[in-house]
Amino acid sequence: MTDGRESIAAPREWGDEEERALRLWITLARAYLTVSREVGLKVTEYGLTVPQFGILEALHHLGPLSLGELAEKLLVTGGNITYVMDRLEEQGLVYRKRSDEDRRVIKAYLTAEGRQRIGEVFPGHAEFICGLMGHLEPDEQVELRSLLRTLGRGIAEGAQQAVPVTSSQSDRAE
Repeated sequence: MTDGRESIAAPREWGDEEERALRLWITLARAYLTVSREVGLKVTEYGLTVPQFGILEALHHLGPLSLGELAEKLLVTGGNITYVMDRLEEQGLVYRKRSDEDRRVIKAYLTAEGRQRIGEVFPGHAEFICGLMGHLEPDEQVELRSLLRTLGRGIAEGAQQAVPVTSSQSDRAE
């Protein structure tokens, strides 16, 4: 007995190139979600959120940064940085100060407590990340990083618009 819903898969209407790209996208998305989930769980053990940890880590390794620079480094919006900075200030881990060079710019700084906190948790975090990435051999890690950078740069430069339309794509569009 059926409920009227179609149970047969739709026929594949794309070629090998599209199939390969779609499978790559799915694999990349699943890997990202898995790593993100694991990192998120680990960071909560430090009593922080992932964005909070990201800000502390960036300030620890790069020194004072403008809120715009932080947003760019962490791939988030300025509004998100402001919200996360508010929470970190409430915890006494960071503070903000207008730049002496350009009064329009607000810079973020670690407090002594913030330096101590990230200094305590970062070595264990680096070890944790090393363990996650340890599923790949060192040369595979280098190669994957290179491939992902190439992919990211290509997409950012608009390479996706340069993909030629195949005859099967133009047939479907008509």
